[in-house]
Formats: sequence, C-alpha cells, structure tokens
Amino acid sequence: MEKLQAQSIPQGLCPAVSVVVPCRNESDHVNICLTGLLAFEAPVGGFEVVLADGESDDGTALILREMAAKNPQLRVIDNPGRIASSGLNAAIRAARAEVIVRADAHTEYAPDYLLRCLEALHQTNADNVGGPARTKTDGYIQRAIAAAYHSRFSVGGAKFHDPDYEGYVDTVTYGCWRRSAFEQFGYFDEELVRNQDDEHNLRISRAGGKIWQSPKIRSWYKPRGSLRALFNQYAQYGYWKVRVIQKHRLPASPRHLVPGGFVLTLAVLGVLSPFFHFAIFTLIMALGSYALALLLASVTTAWKTEWKLLPALPMVFACYHFGYGIGFLHGVWDFVIRQAKPQTSFSHLTR
Repeated sequence: MEKLQAQSIPQGLCPAVSVVVPCRNESDHVNICLTGLLAFEAPVGGFEVVLADGESDDGTALILREMAAKNPQLRVIDNPGRIASSGLNAAIRAARAEVIVRADAHTEYAPDYLLRCLEALHQTNADNVGGPARTKTDGYIQRAIAAAYHSRFSVGGAKFHDPDYEGYVDTVTYGCWRRSAFEQFGYFDEELVRNQDDEHNLRISRAGGKIWQSPKIRSWYKPRGSLRALFNQYAQYGYWKVRVIQKHRLPASPRHLVPGGFVLTLAVLGVLSPFFHFAIFTLIMALGSYALALLLASVTTAWKTEWKLLPALPMVFACYHFGYGIGFLHGVWDFVIRQAKPQTSFSHLTR
C-alpha cells in the first residue's frame, strides 16, 4: 500500500485532530496503547490525545498522568461515570479540535490511521467514517475467537466484520466525526454500558446521516482470551441491545433478534417436552440442526484459517450465540417486562 504522507492532503482540508480514549483499569495495556497513539503520523495542524479515566483503582490513573507530564500531546480528564459512553462524552467536550477520532485501549492502530480517517472523511463527506474490525491474537483460544469473529455464522453478516468491504454501512469500528456531528445527532447515550457506538450510529442513520467504511483505515482489536470472557462480553451486547431497540422501537437489523429467539425457542420446547411429544421431537430437530450448522460453520472457518482451530470452533460459535441470546432475554426481562430503569448490572463483566 502506498504510504500516505501528511503533505498529500491539502492544508485547508486537514484540520487538527483530537483522539478521545475512555479507559478504566487498563494498567496492563495503557503503556502499549499510548505508545501506539503517540506514534501516529501527524496531520497538518497536529493532534492531541484526550484520555478519560473512569476512576481506575489499579494504578492506571498514575500511569496516565506520568505519561501526560512527559508528553504535551496527552491530556487526562476524569470520568466519574466510569463507563465508556460517559468517558467518550467527557473527552469530546474537552477536545480542542474540529475532528474527533475515537480510540480504544485494547486496539493497535496503523501509523497512518489519522491520515486515512481524514482522507475518508473529506472524500466521502460522510458523518462518520471508520475501518473494518480486524483482529490480532496471541494464544489458541484467541485465534479461534478471532476466526469465528469474521464468520457470517457468528455475526450475521455485519459488514464491519469484513476487512475488505468499502462503502456505506450501518456502523463502523470506533469512528471519526466532525464536531458538528455531535451537535446535530447528539452525544453518546450514557444509559448504555455497551452498544453505545451502535446506538449512536443508528441515530445518525435514522436521521438521514451517512456512515462510511474504508479498509484503508486499519486497526487490530485483541479479542477475549477465554470462552467465559467471550460469553460474558456477548451477554452484555445482547442485554444492552434490548435497551437500544426499546429506545428506537425497531431493531437496526433482524440479525439482532435471532439469537434471543433461538434461545427462547429452545427454552419453551424444553419446558413443554415432558408433556407433549411434538415438543420433544421439535427440540431434538432444533438441536440437531444447530449442531449440524455448528459443524459446517466450524469446518468452513477452519478451512479458511487453520485446521488446528476446528476442535474449539463449535464452542466458540456457541458462546457468541448463547451469550448474546441469553443476555438479550435478560434485557427483555429487565427493560420490557419489569420496566426496570437502565442500570449497570452487567458492568462488572466488562474488561
């Protein structure tokens, strides 16, 4: 790929950028994260990094302030809300630049990340631009989780999981906006512990805005390292997706309803099975069909990636599906049936 230099973008189209990073208890990752962010190729006008610390109690805050004292590009602010959405809003409001780029402490970025974001923002005039979700792994389970992450069987064909797709999408990884986008569409919803990015992009889309994905915008996300952590992560996604649907009255895509519907169907059939023969037969057929689908998806994914992953892939796919589905039903119970107010009952599962 041809390397994009800052000088190749006309000065009038390359404003300064504020990179906003919400973080909490990231002492194991924050040094690597900030080293990568400070290594960005600077656009004309330069860039700053605004870190919103969510009352970390593992030494993260001290690390951040020590690094900020040595690097004038870094600024640290407090995030008393402690979750990503409140941290993002605090950092955006504190940011000085016209263009806002979100970053995450668990992700590595290409050196030309900011330049490519600016390039896409100005070429497409979209309201939000970003890159696809790419992964970088260390161990066996992480490799299996990453392989399944890019499969349509686990994520229902969401375009941001396709590293080669370029065009308009319903959501992107992280994001790059002009400040005016937040004035027009609002800030992140601080009710949401999870899914705040998806909900914000949904708001943009339903208000007539445009979201653009460019594969030239490169970053690498580090997946969870265990099946339990993956299950908990997707349980949160499913749980808070109910609140997003409740707020907007319609799901952004039918794929968001499938895991919860599947888990509910299995539960109902399981309850009815002792009393009705048709329920037993239907439950067996449903489980058998799902097992066959698991096997086919696992073989296909192992063939595309590495055969060594085949033994783990059925369990990984099941964690994606059942984690999301059970979390979704929990959200239906809390938000729809009990009419409970949004709370951070699943926030202890965040990494």
